[in-house]
Amino acid sequence: MATAVSERVVATAPPSRGRQGISWWALAWIAPAVILLLVFFIYSLGQTIWWSFQNADSTRLVGLRNYVQVFTQPGLLDVLKNNLLWLVLGTVLTVGLGLVVAVLVDRVKIESIIKSTLFIPMAISFVGASIIWRFVYAYVPAGQTQIGLLNAIWTSFGGQPVPWLTTTPINIFCEIVIMIWLQTGFAMVVLSAAIKGVSTEIIEAARLDGASERQLFFGVIVPMIRGSIITVATTIAIVTLKIFDIIFVTTGGRFHDDVVANRMFHEMNQFFNDGRAAALASLLFLSVVPIMYINLRNFRRQQVE
Repeated sequence: MATAVSERVVATAPPSRGRQGISWWALAWIAPAVILLLVFFIYSLGQTIWWSFQNADSTRLVGLRNYVQVFTQPGLLDVLKNNLLWLVLGTVLTVGLGLVVAVLVDRVKIESIIKSTLFIPMAISFVGASIIWRFVYAYVPAGQTQIGLLNAIWTSFGGQPVPWLTTTPINIFCEIVIMIWLQTGFAMVVLSAAIKGVSTEIIEAARLDGASERQLFFGVIVPMIRGSIITVATTIAIVTLKIFDIIFVTTGGRFHDDVVANRMFHEMNQFFNDGRAAALASLLFLSVVPIMYINLRNFRRQQVE
């Protein structure tokens, strides 16, 4: 339908006014996307920000009260701290592990097998991966058969079974592991492609100059693939900031491991506080914007280079 409307607009529109004139074809084809963006993103964003200044049932303005509560109530402060921990550890460990694997498997005989194996988790949804890891972390009291893989291994070495998902702060790190497992394949593939793009002449010249493998890696390879590292890091950082599925499926955020997106969901659907939920959503959006800007700026810089 959108195609038919666009073609009709172009057919009835006056011809373009040369190189500097209006391209009716371009306007007609981007119009549906622009309209959808305005309706489903700009309008929704504006409405959410407006609700963040209102009370629980959005009937009267309360100013910055919802934002003040987010930054002063202990429970909500813990949510922000958990999100920050996710952002730092999830991003750094995922990108770091992906880079290490990309370097280690570069140009080895079983490179394709290793990459395929590590990339398989990318085909699994966050919900599916969370269910899988719930079985890995499953806890049964001592003296009974352990059905969880991690506790089965742990008890086989003489340890006592550990409730991994309900013990704070162990549960937060266990949940971050799920994220790393899911996203390392993505980081590895992108960074591996970037490493293969590094000129072999430059590498050989550095070796002839006496550079060690460590100096070669940090002084030559990393600077030359810096753009790809930034792209991968910002992409994973955005995914990590918006993390919801893993927390919701594993613990529901009930054991001091809640994050912003999950708490926003509960504020709206369990506590019926639309104003506070909107404030959390607005803060989440504001935290993503700088990362998106860094990503776009890096993309433009790579185009220039």
